[in-house]
Amino acid sequence: MTTDEAQRDMRFSYFSGAPGMLASAFAWLIAGFVALRGSPSSAVLALFAGGMLIHPVGVLLCKAMGRSGKHSKANPLGALALENTGWLILCMPITYAVAQYNVLWFFPAMLLVIGGRYLTFHTLFGMRIYWACGASLAFVGYLLAASKSQPHLAAFAGAAVEAAFAAAILLRARRAAAV
Repeated sequence: MTTDEAQRDMRFSYFSGAPGMLASAFAWLIAGFVALRGSPSSAVLALFAGGMLIHPVGVLLCKAMGRSGKHSKANPLGALALENTGWLILCMPITYAVAQYNVLWFFPAMLLVIGGRYLTFHTLFGMRIYWACGASLAFVGYLLAASKSQPHLAAFAGAAVEAAFAAAILLRARRAAAV
């Protein structure tokens, strides 16, 4: 399988990643509401819990949209998908430690981690928009940390950025499927 074929398989199977990104935006949104109504610590736990559901919810959304939510077993990019998920999981203790030091830094730190992860999605899906998405999340994370933004605002910002990019990716994927 060539790189182009592997990326095409990933784009088709996962609807270019948009359903997973929508699930992630929803997790950020829930964490924002938890931060607004409850404590920042509860919002941290809400994002962690929501984060564990992103892949299964994304797969369900893929299936609801007529895609399998599963790439070909012969796809060599499957390993990269698993590896960047491992990197994300290994970053969680760091973001949690940051929250113990200063809870205002947790959501910006997560935006930086997630932004870095999305940079690899360019290779997974063959779509440059993921570079813009990753850079945008990291930039927003930096601005929120520098401005000492409240946790609910940072979580809502994460939700907004991911929802906007998911919508753009979904539109591109639908246009590509129509051709």
